[in-house]
Amino acid sequence: MQKWDLLKSRNKGIEAVLETRALKDVEDNRLRLKASIESVRLLAKQIAPFRGHDESKSSLNQGYFLEVLNSFTRMSVDVERVVLNVPGNTKYTSPTIQKQILNIIGHRVRTKIHEKVDISKYCILVDKAKDVSGQEHMTIILRFVDSQGLIRERFFKIVSVLDTTSQTLKNGILKVLTMYDLQVKNMRGQWYDGASNMRSIYNGLQALFLEECPCAYFVHCYTHRLQLTLNVTAQGVHEIWQFFITLSLIVNFVDASAKRHSTLIVMRKEEITELVACGELQTGSGANQICTLQRAVKKTLNVMIDQRVEGEAEAILKALRSFDFVLCLLLMNKNDKVTPSRDEEWDGLLKDVTSICEIHELDMPDLSARYKSRTGRDCQQNDFISVEHHYRVSLFNFLIDYQLSELNRRYSDQASELLTLSSTLDSRGRSFKTEDVCNLAKKFYPVDFDDGEMCSLQLECAYYEMDMHNDLQFKKLESIAELSHTLAQTRKSEFYLMLYRLICLVLNIHVSSTTTEKTFSGMNIIKNRLRNKMEDEFLDDCMLLYGEKEYTDSIDN
Repeated sequence: MQKWDLLKSRNKGIEAVLETRALKDVEDNRLRLKASIESVRLLAKQIAPFRGHDESKSSLNQGYFLEVLNSFTRMSVDVERVVLNVPGNTKYTSPTIQKQILNIIGHRVRTKIHEKVDISKYCILVDKAKDVSGQEHMTIILRFVDSQGLIRERFFKIVSVLDTTSQTLKNGILKVLTMYDLQVKNMRGQWYDGASNMRSIYNGLQALFLEECPCAYFVHCYTHRLQLTLNVTAQGVHEIWQFFITLSLIVNFVDASAKRHSTLIVMRKEEITELVACGELQTGSGANQICTLQRAVKKTLNVMIDQRVEGEAEAILKALRSFDFVLCLLLMNKNDKVTPSRDEEWDGLLKDVTSICEIHELDMPDLSARYKSRTGRDCQQNDFISVEHHYRVSLFNFLIDYQLSELNRRYSDQASELLTLSSTLDSRGRSFKTEDVCNLAKKFYPVDFDDGEMCSLQLECAYYEMDMHNDLQFKKLESIAELSHTLAQTRKSEFYLMLYRLICLVLNIHVSSTTTEKTFSGMNIIKNRLRNKMEDEFLDDCMLLYGEKEYTDSIDN
């Protein structure tokens, strides 16, 4: 009867038992693999090393990966059962498995980024740097406007290069773009540093891409250009150069000693307390923070002098309280706001300097007196040159002229015209002109607009101008990026189809960025002197997961 009962029940047959056991094995293997995947994803996002020095069972610290996996087993009975009670060849914990899991996740993240770009136009951001092992790497970042009208800058790939010639860099970029079906003809912008192999108009990297895609305009980082301009200006004007030398001395003097730095912090706290008590400072979140060079430097130097701890403090304090230092300080703070009316600017600057000297009891020179050169001799020119004339002509005007000449030399006419025409799309501006918008599309993006689309663009501009003045949503916008997002949210991008396309093309132009520098900062954290033998593929995938947490979290294991 027992045999008869077993024969009647199909669920207790050998085939059913084997099938149930196989399904159970599959479930256990998936749970075991999922634990390894989550461990890899967690460590990659936190840029932590995977392996330890000693991963044996008797080790007190088996490394991050195995220790995280052990933590999972202590939190779940099921995970403990499938991880600990398993043959050695199916643990999914070996270094090879870790790399494969990381590579699969990295590939999925890049696929998601490609899906976001789709057939849209994009800009590439490329920079190069050496890692801790001395190997040259090139980072590739994609900039595009997504379906919501938002600007996205996504780290995409780090490529190891043997040399930094323009052709080698181009081949490396093309290989990456081709791998993920990103067509060069959709490129509408290039961003590189100011090196000759990148920006040269004859055989530089930007010139090589312009041959294939004439609308992939190269714009050198405007922030970097401005920095170079300020550096050259500071070196070319003696008083400004001396001003920055004094600043460096002050910072180095205070930060070189923990005692001086502590004194500075104490003085700053006392100063903030006094100013808040008398109502000159308002309290709030993030306000009155104590950071690098504070206004309490003067008190700190006085304390150093009174205690006779540092003889150098007296010389620094003397330079800090000089008329030249105060004048250069205010001049460098305001020289980017100088209007064509220089006389009015000079009078306002001199008034501010005089006010500060009176408040802090600083010695002011007699501005009407005859100017003496640095050697102490009177100026031997025929015309009478006063002290004020020297500062106004030899410092104020000379600095502005020097800086303007550097700006004109470093900023190309094409890039300036492109950005000038693009600014007419800003909804805050009152200089919106249909003619400028059409010129922008016709001159810089002829491949994106045919004759019929140009007529549609001109017609859309008339309706857009009315919306810009009557719709409150457009009046509150602060930038073209916000305009793009608002058009997409309100679905007016479907009505202003050509205009929205032009806005997205303009937003691909990269004026200034720190994204590439952040990437190299992350690379130095991941690949440090203790992990300098890390493979390029492992570094690349770790960088991707570290920088793209949004897409990494959305991946289904």
